[in-house]
Amino acid sequence: MTMQALAVEDPSGVAAARREAVARADGQGMGEAGLGAVALVATEMATNLLKHAGRGTVLAGTYGSLPDAADADDGGVELIALDRGPGMADVLACRRDGFSTAGSAGQGLGAIARQSALFEIFSRPGQGTAMLARIPRRPRSAPAATQATTWGAVSVALAGQEVCGDAWGVRALPEGLELMVADGLGHGPAAAKAAAAALRCFFGSAGRAPAAMLEAMHGELRPTRGAAAAVARLQGSTIVFAGLGNISGVAVGGGEMRRMVSMNGTLGHAARRFQAFTSTLPPSPLLVLHSDGIGSGWRLEDYPGLAMLHPSLIAAVLFRDFGRPRDDATVLVARWGAAP
Repeated sequence: MTMQALAVEDPSGVAAARREAVARADGQGMGEAGLGAVALVATEMATNLLKHAGRGTVLAGTYGSLPDAADADDGGVELIALDRGPGMADVLACRRDGFSTAGSAGQGLGAIARQSALFEIFSRPGQGTAMLARIPRRPRSAPAATQATTWGAVSVALAGQEVCGDAWGVRALPEGLELMVADGLGHGPAAAKAAAAALRCFFGSAGRAPAAMLEAMHGELRPTRGAAAAVARLQGSTIVFAGLGNISGVAVGGGEMRRMVSMNGTLGHAARRFQAFTSTLPPSPLLVLHSDGIGSGWRLEDYPGLAMLHPSLIAAVLFRDFGRPRDDATVLVARWGAAP
């Protein structure tokens, strides 16, 4: 699922963010109350960007609607606000109604939280703020339960392109989780067609080992311009990873960063060998897969506390700080709760 990135630099950006968010909600079949909630959240998020950072970006997308998704939520609209402003010294204080540093009534963050099934903020003084809100498709009588295994992604097309040349997928397995990221060569419709073919093959290859999935993708992508892709299978305390081309895979946990190994080649065109590597997961692991639209120099230890937050927020911060403006960019993050 591709997200729309909307620059907020003046009041017209606030209106654009609201329109895109409401369009996403309408596409999810939300009723009048849901549309109103989404409009309010998008407006407050975008307005906060102008008030406190001067400018920023709102990412608008949906969640919970992939086939065989491991996310137990029924789905809805996902909104993320990103800025490089002054940040917050005390996030908890800023979330309380009546707290304001801009001379306003201080109701904005509280209003967002009340309309959202999930609302999280990551902020550091001098490093900016990232804010995540998920507004459910259907009203809930109680907050969603915290899950040991969760996932989230940010996938954004190159500026000026109508479609993203990347694709990603998540599939639940018996006592496991399987993830895939594909990056079609180049940009635009032809790249998107190649990535979409890899995604269809991923969902159509249930039961195959990760290396066998890549081999199947290789055959399916021959009529396309080709793609890089990686598949990761998490079961128990192990990860099986198979990649071809420049998709990065990193397991993070217990103070460690373990980089996965991808083979050289291009699915659909040049692939000498399909090989998977099995390794033991670190404690309390996060798995991060991303296309080469994200630089590889990141370290979660540079963001104290971020690893404890929702995977979508982790993905968004990496996109903000390491996204390459001349490429499609995708980050998929999963927190795996079954490993010791």
